[in-house]
Amino acid sequence: MLLTCAVSSIADLLKPAGSKPPRLKLSDVPAYVREELGLHGLTLSTSFLVGSTRERLEAFRDRADKARCACLMLLEDAALPLATEDDDAAETHVDRLRRVVEAAHLLGCNAVGVRVEAPDDDDSLERAADRLRVGMERADKLELNILINPQKGLTEAPERLSELIKKVGGFRIGSMPDFEAAAASDDPASYLKRITPYASVVIASTREFGEIPDSATPDDDKPGSLEDLADALMSSEAAPHTAYDLDPLIAAIAAVGFDGALTIDYRGDEDGTLGVLKSREAIEAAIQASAEA
Repeated sequence: MLLTCAVSSIADLLKPAGSKPPRLKLSDVPAYVREELGLHGLTLSTSFLVGSTRERLEAFRDRADKARCACLMLLEDAALPLATEDDDAAETHVDRLRRVVEAAHLLGCNAVGVRVEAPDDDDSLERAADRLRVGMERADKLELNILINPQKGLTEAPERLSELIKKVGGFRIGSMPDFEAAAASDDPASYLKRITPYASVVIASTREFGEIPDSATPDDDKPGSLEDLADALMSSEAAPHTAYDLDPLIAAIAAVGFDGALTIDYRGDEDGTLGVLKSREAIEAAIQASAEA
């Protein structure tokens, strides 16, 4: 599995802090993720690209290539109401999908992630499949995959998401499982085993962690800098993820042979950098435990 980073995890670095400018420019993100976080690719959300020109997207791709940390997936933030009964509105949403596909191509991505807003009924399933099929035409030509991220409604249950994927058809439509969504289901391991075979990307979402082991804290009684804490964390055993157990989730995707991009998406309240580092440590430990098992 290739461990990558959702840029939303470190969004705090990209925002101004009062009168101070952001600590990190978007163009510097690939190098930061590769050198400071030790991860090997990016999932970028469309909200970071508002107002971007073709030249800016191509420049970001160049920076990512030079940093050896390519943008592998562009994630559309807003759920697309592709099952709407309003044909004019549907065309607007399909056009949005096409534009996201074009932007992903300029960034050098191999996938686009979307959520489908739709009620869970057969008519909505048919309409959503028809509109996705139209949006797939441009993705096919550009050799991009469209991956559906489950959400409440039509794509919440694994069997309905699988049905939608099959109804769209083709080799470039797939799923994008999410650990947090899986953990909220009745049987997280079964949930992942049913939809991961359609996935080229899995979102390893994380939230809260327990206390860092004593060996991970600075020797003196004073709190260290962020860099000190990060170095200590990376040299310690993994901090436990308390929101839900990551081990069975990793084991489930490994059991069905998943070997694609595992995107760390830290959604907690602490510093994004530390959150990603803790996530990486916990996920690497779970991967190792799965391999040993």
